Amino acid sequence: MSARLNAAQPYALGLFRIVVGLLFAVHGAASLFGVLGGAVGTHGGTVPAGTWPGWYAAVIQLVAGALVLLGLGTRGAALIASGSMAFAYFDVHQQNALWPIQNGGELSVLFCWSFLLLVFTGSGAFAAEDLLPSRTATTVTAAEPAAEEAPVAA
Repeated sequence: MSARLNAAQPYALGLFRIVVGLLFAVHGAASLFGVLGGAVGTHGGTVPAGTWPGWYAAVIQLVAGALVLLGLGTRGAALIASGSMAFAYFDVHQQNALWPIQNGGELSVLFCWSFLLLVFTGSGAFAAEDLLPSRTATTVTAAEPAAEEAPVAA
């Protein structure tokens, strides 16, 4: 059973990335464009352009969410998204109460840790970055012999 689950791990991770990225991007679109019910607390409205921190958070949500959804620069976009959600939790929610269930910060915490997980795991399957040519290939010339890789004892 474990072998089958391990074989499906990249696909589960890819689907996780797609869902989390979509949900995050939708929050940004709602805040910036007033779609899908608009920004929270505005009754269908938008966040005024340039206001700190709401408008900037919405831009991060839309852009980073779209990048994570597509699987383009997943680790970098997820790091920025995770940081923005940590900021949202500690700046907005933490001052109201200690626990996320008390201060309404559950979504910020879940997004923060979900994106932090993607920073360390990468994009998984179904990522657009897998379609791009790899930039890690290097050529070895006769003047530069290839270094032999030996296992390192721990």
